[in-house]
Amino acid sequence: MRVSKSAYHAHQSGTTYVPSRTKAALAKQVEAVFYQHRRRYGSRRIGAELLAQGIGIGRFQVRSLMRRQSLRAIAAKCFRPQTTDSRHSSKVSPNLLLDAENVALKPGQVIVGDITYLPMRSGKWNYLATWQDTFSKRIVGWSLEERMTEELVIKAFKRAVASGSVQPATIIHTDRGSQYVSTNFRQLLKENRCRQSMSRRANCWDNAQAESLFSRYKAELLEDGLFEDTAQARSETFSYIEGYYNRVRRHSALDYKTPAEFEREWRIKTKKKESSSERVVSGKT
Repeated sequence: MRVSKSAYHAHQSGTTYVPSRTKAALAKQVEAVFYQHRRRYGSRRIGAELLAQGIGIGRFQVRSLMRRQSLRAIAAKCFRPQTTDSRHSSKVSPNLLLDAENVALKPGQVIVGDITYLPMRSGKWNYLATWQDTFSKRIVGWSLEERMTEELVIKAFKRAVASGSVQPATIIHTDRGSQYVSTNFRQLLKENRCRQSMSRRANCWDNAQAESLFSRYKAELLEDGLFEDTAQARSETFSYIEGYYNRVRRHSALDYKTPAEFEREWRIKTKKKESSSERVVSGKT
């Protein structure tokens, strides 16, 4: 029969036999993707990336090749969201996301925001505010400053507006932090005809997506380190968000597509549906 033992056992177990020479080539490709993404990708994302390149390989084979080469992806720390200490007396907005009708089914329908602390070598802190579209996971606006004021979230929100991601009736969801109940921020929401939504009291999971984003950001960019200064923090954050997270990083929640790719495919499908509906209506008339 001239069948090797490895091929025979692979056939018996229902798996695909891969010659050693091919395995060596695949191992190099797995390693290349691993370091291309700066150790941020595990077996699932590496498999998805190689598949997108036309290289057929399963997740378990990727995992095996990673183990042989001692390739271990950066792991985010256990996600433990912190509840914001809201000591202001301002009236809070209701949580609109509890209504099933407000689940994001398209870009710009629901945007979540939050603030996180960034350590500096000086021992001081900088602050990062982001706005993220819940539909595509794309970060549509962000700002990094030395102080945690209302201007921090306002500047980030204005970027989201400028990008075209904020529409009339967009739900803007945050925790109950004082920056989000400020008169100036609420006036900005009113001017853009947005609906404000806030997490319930003492319920840290209501804004879990925004918290999860920061957990991943710190794990993949900082790795328990710190920034030299504000200029470096802004530069590296820009590269991570605009150059990597939105355009390159594959998300498991998006069927291992990037946020930009996911939105692009949605728009193409939507246009096709609209075009098809127009042809049907035109035919009837």
